[in-house]
Amino acid sequence: MKQLILATNNQNKLREISQILAPFGISVRSQSEAGIHLEVEETGTTFAENAELKARAIFERSGLPVLADDSGLQVDALGGAPGIYSHRYAGEDATDAQRCEKLLSDLEGVAEENRTARFVCAMCYIDGAGIAHHFLGTVEGAIGFAPEGENGFGYDPVFRYQNISFAALSAEEKNAVSHRANALKQVQTYFAQEGENYADK
Repeated sequence: MKQLILATNNQNKLREISQILAPFGISVRSQSEAGIHLEVEETGTTFAENAELKARAIFERSGLPVLADDSGLQVDALGGAPGIYSHRYAGEDATDAQRCEKLLSDLEGVAEENRTARFVCAMCYIDGAGIAHHFLGTVEGAIGFAPEGENGFGYDPVFRYQNISFAALSAEEKNAVSHRANALKQVQTYFAQEGENYADK
């Protein structure tokens, strides 16, 4: 089992990424579990830039291979917002429910056919040599008119994929189709191509 540091302390992300990578023989631990207590300021203008900022900061502290993601929601009727500001969309300390509520409020009056959206996940893997490798996953869907489902996190209750919200899917169902899963499949393919010693490079 290969082990990587995940540049996050978000337990939802840690759980989801662990579930997706475990079948490939890859385990992840959070930065705090690796003894690194650091809040990286996300000053990038793209998901990819923010992912590398987080990965680079943890790599510089640990010297070990690091995986980071930056992800969010793009809503076409809002010109791509909330985008890289997805987490701060309803304020720095807003809850997931408050973010969903603000999104639904901003889309009030927008017809169903115009509520198209996508989740985007940019992954950055920094290998042992300090070289950054980028991967991008997306999943297309639409924003519903009310929260649905009890699973997931973030905007999952209002993001509908093939007429069902992400929060109404099981973890296994979501992990088969999500933006994060799509990005992580690319990460796993890269690892497989690099061979068994990738985590030591």
